[in-house]
Amino acid sequence: MTKFSLAGRVALVTGNSTGLGKAIGLVLGQAGAKVVVNYANNAQRAQLAFDEYRQAGIETALVQADVTSEEGVEKLFRETEAKLGQVDIIVPNATCEQPHKTIEDYDWAFYQRMLDFFIKSPFLLAKRGLPHMKQQQWGRFINITSEVFHRSVAPFSAYVAAKGGQVGWSRSMSRELAPYGITVNMVAPGWIPVERHENDPQEEKDAYHALIPAGRWGVPKDVAEAVLYLASDEASFVTGQTICVNGGMTPW
Repeated sequence: MTKFSLAGRVALVTGNSTGLGKAIGLVLGQAGAKVVVNYANNAQRAQLAFDEYRQAGIETALVQADVTSEEGVEKLFRETEAKLGQVDIIVPNATCEQPHKTIEDYDWAFYQRMLDFFIKSPFLLAKRGLPHMKQQQWGRFINITSEVFHRSVAPFSAYVAAKGGQVGWSRSMSRELAPYGITVNMVAPGWIPVERHENDPQEEKDAYHALIPAGRWGVPKDVAEAVLYLASDEASFVTGQTICVNGGMTPW
């Protein structure tokens, strides 16, 4: 048997028409999983990603859905089940803008938006997906968190707080679901420049790059390969853990 094979599995990676999510979906698909392409707003970009998945030989479907709402999550699962089958692997990856602001410059509406993406959405995805996973005694839940929680990055309190909550939720869920053959793990990337970072100031990029012990930028596939491991049968005894993919920025 091929190592890390996902043949026969269905993977749901939210917000995977671009950036890290697209790389994760492609790697899971190339390992044999059927992978839905999920997007919220940009239909043209999503269609390009959908075409890329199909060109890679991945069995896929394209579903528009807001995964921060119960209605959106239900739509995503319903259409995925109809086109690809029951979901075995869930990777909450969708995100929104992440401005660095002082505590005085945030408002509660933005804090709530962070909580909606990083705590509410994983909860809704789990609640909808768990009955099938429990029934078959196999499932994978892989949260995409961030090194910002480990590094206590500031000023960035809204994002860091939400990611900290996501970490706590994942740890608790890992213990709750372990008896059912379901693992819950986290992959915490460092700053890995993707499309949405194109206009970030070069001096900020240079300053971060200078701190990376590995001496190079991470690329999306670095994150995707860590997700693949955690999704595989080879990681069946690994749960409640975080893999930091950041070139040694958090060796603790």
